[in-house]
Amino acid sequence: MAKCGACGPGYRTPQEAMKGPGEEIVYVPCIYRNTAIEKPDYLATVDVHPQSPTYSQVIHRLPMPNLNDELHHSGWNACSSCHGDASKERNRLILPSLISSRIYVVDVGTEPRAPRMFKIVEPTELFWKCNLANPHTTHCLASGEVMISAMGDPSGNGKGGFVLLDGETFEVKGNWEESGQAAPFGYDFWYQPRHNVMISTEWGTPKALANGFNLEDVKAGHYGHCLHVWDWAKHRRVQTIDLGQEGAIPLEIRFLHDPAAAEGLVGCALSSSVFRFYRTERGDWTAEKVITVPGKKVEGWILPEMPGLITDILISLDDRFLYFSNWLHGDLRQYDITDTRKPKMVGQVFLGGSLVEGGPVKVLEDKEMKNQPQPCTVKGTRIWGGPQMIQLSLDGKRMYVTTSLYSGWDKQFYPEMIKEGSVMLQIDVDTEKGGLTVNKNFLVDFGKEPDGPSLAHEVRYPGGDCSSDIWL
Repeated sequence: MAKCGACGPGYRTPQEAMKGPGEEIVYVPCIYRNTAIEKPDYLATVDVHPQSPTYSQVIHRLPMPNLNDELHHSGWNACSSCHGDASKERNRLILPSLISSRIYVVDVGTEPRAPRMFKIVEPTELFWKCNLANPHTTHCLASGEVMISAMGDPSGNGKGGFVLLDGETFEVKGNWEESGQAAPFGYDFWYQPRHNVMISTEWGTPKALANGFNLEDVKAGHYGHCLHVWDWAKHRRVQTIDLGQEGAIPLEIRFLHDPAAAEGLVGCALSSSVFRFYRTERGDWTAEKVITVPGKKVEGWILPEMPGLITDILISLDDRFLYFSNWLHGDLRQYDITDTRKPKMVGQVFLGGSLVEGGPVKVLEDKEMKNQPQPCTVKGTRIWGGPQMIQLSLDGKRMYVTTSLYSGWDKQFYPEMIKEGSVMLQIDVDTEKGGLTVNKNFLVDFGKEPDGPSLAHEVRYPGGDCSSDIWL
C-alpha cells in the first residue's frame, strides 16, 4: 500500500499510481448461490507474487456467516479521493450482497493476507432507512463516507438509489440522493466533483433477473438503456441520456482518470456496444456510440444471433487503453483510446466462451472472424465460461480475469462452469504497441476449492486499482 509522510490512502495522481508497487495479493469474492453446494460465499485471498512459493494459489478463505448472499462487487472505506487526509487508511473492504442485500465490512488492515470480519450491515438497515435493496457498486468519498449504489427496492422492483455509510462505524446514514430523485434502475456509478457530476447506469429489475435472463423481460421494459446525470453537490438527478436499443443494458461506467477530463466510456451488455459520454459546450451531457461488437448468426443456441455481451470495461491509469470482455463470444479486447471518439482495437485474446470449435454452437455468419476459436486450456485445465471481470495492474502490464458473471446467468449460459467451477487467469499486456497474451504459468482453479467448485467474481488489490480509485 502507498505510504508517504503526511498523506492519506492511495496516490496523489494516476501517474503516481502507475509507479506504485506491483501487486502481491488480491481479494476475490467467491459465490455458491445457484450451485449444488449449500455453503456460504467467501472472500478468497490469492497470492499473485511470481517469486512466492504459493504463487497463483488461494492462501486464505473468509466465509460469510449466511447462505445465498451472492457476493458480487467490492470497494473500499477510503481510496485516492482521500489522499490528502492523513487520518484516513484503506483498511476495510466493503462487500455488498446483490441478492440478500447484506453488506459485509471486512478488516484487511490487521492482517492483509488473512482478512477477518469487522461488521455486518443487515438488510433491514437498507430497507428501513433507505427503502433500497440489492446493493452493487461501492465508492469511498472525500468526505470519508462510503457510497453504495442500489438496484432495487425491498420488494424487488427497480430503483436506482444510493446508500451512505459512515466511514468509521459503517452505520447506514440514509440515502445520498434527495427524496424522490431515485432513477428507475440502478447498477454502477462514477463521480467527478471537479465537474460537479456523477453518472449512474442501469441493469434491470432485480426480481426479473434474479434467476436468469429472459428476452421477454427486455421487451416488457425490465432492463435499462439510460445513463443518469446527477448534480454532485445537490444530490439531484438533472438529466437522463437514453441510449436506446443500441445502448441496451449499460453496465460498467468509467470516467477518464484525469480529473480534468469531462468524458468517459460505458459498456452496454446486450447491445455489445461502447458509448463515449461527454460534457457539451452548453454544459449538459451527451453520448455517442464509438464501438460495436457485431453479433454472430448461430445455430445450437437459445437465439439465432449471439451478442458479445460486454460485461466489464476498464481504462488504464494513463487513459491510453480501454479493455473489455465479451462474456458470450469469449474474447478480451484492448483498444487504443488516444482519440476517445475513434477507438482502435490493438489487442484481442480468446479465453473460452460459447463459440469454441467443437462445442454445441455453430457459427453461420461472422463479420469479424473466419473460424471459430479453439477452446482455451491453461496448465492442463479447460476453461469453461468466458472472460468476465477484469482488473489491470497499476503499471498496466498485467490483467487478471475471472469467468463468472452472476450465478443465475452462469447457470443458464455456462452450466459446465457451475459443475467445474470458475477460474482466474492472468494476461500479459503489451503497453507499447498493444497486444494480449495468456500467461500459461498462472491459473487459479476455483473448481478445486475445499468445499467444492465456486464462482469467482471481482478482483481487488489491497492498495487500490483503476476501477476503485477516483482522483479529484
